[in-house]
Amino acid sequence: MNNGSIDSDKLLLLNKLSAGDYKAFLYDCDGTLADNMAAHKEAFVKVAANFDIELDDSIIDELAGCPTHIVVQEISNRYQKAFDLDQFVNLKREMFFDEFIQHTKPIQFVVDHLKTNGTNVKIGVVSGGNRKTVQKTLTVLGIIDMIDVLVCAGETPNGKPFPDPFLLAAEKLGVSPEQCMVFEDGEPGVQAAEAAGMKWIRVDKI
Repeated sequence: MNNGSIDSDKLLLLNKLSAGDYKAFLYDCDGTLADNMAAHKEAFVKVAANFDIELDDSIIDELAGCPTHIVVQEISNRYQKAFDLDQFVNLKREMFFDEFIQHTKPIQFVVDHLKTNGTNVKIGVVSGGNRKTVQKTLTVLGIIDMIDVLVCAGETPNGKPFPDPFLLAAEKLGVSPEQCMVFEDGEPGVQAAEAAGMKWIRVDKI
């Protein structure tokens, strides 16, 4: 079976799973719409090496969806290394933006789901990445103009796994939480959706 038919089957299933009286679809970005988690891992590993850390990149999967500064704090804790967290975050952000972002590929069936449903429901993207990077990623994917609301790292008191980012997106869209469906690829995002009182789908499990 070729990738096209696999994506078609996944899109059909995703449409079936997300059917209902929803007023808004809220998508995570990295790993959900954008096939860029390997690039994020590579950037984290390269920057960690500058701080004499031989990083096991499985931590990035474990904390998928969390704001970058939370991931960096956890790296510091686990490797028992004291370093300037803001410097690490900024270096990682700059490296990803300069070296990787232009080559971002879509997770095609999820992007197609957004495109086919964007005229029927309101669309939000809720990401643990910073706004500049997320906006660029969505631009490279060709869907930036379809996004009604964007909520990014640092724009709420707490990030995922807390409900704040999803609740802010719903508020900005004028939609109640129970009328939102969330699309995620990580456990922190699922925890945030559940805490917000929203239904969710793990697209990486389809």
